[in-house]
Amino acid sequence: MTQLTGGAPLVVERVRLADRDIAIEGAFEPPQLARLSAEDQIFVAAFLRSHGSIKEMEQVFGVSYPTVKARLNRIAASLDVFDVAPRPSRAEVLERLSRGEISAQDAIAELESVP
Repeated sequence: MTQLTGGAPLVVERVRLADRDIAIEGAFEPPQLARLSAEDQIFVAAFLRSHGSIKEMEQVFGVSYPTVKARLNRIAASLDVFDVAPRPSRAEVLERLSRGEISAQDAIAELESVP
């Protein structure tokens, strides 16, 4: 979100590779982090650069621990939750079963969760 958009949703319609003569057109939503306000993007970048140190964030931004936590919670709440652990494929589950790494019951449970 920028002052230009005034918080309205933004749709990217053309992407061009800078060093090639290739352009892709369509309707693309910017990634979640790009949809944050500029201030929140700076805050997230600072948090990553501090390796998640809230103590360092307190010093950099001159705010208290509860203020840093509240802002992180607000930003996190605005982002969609996604599964960071990819689900194994059927073939992977069956391979692990054949190698004896998991029991038949574990394999059944995992196979039931495979899309």
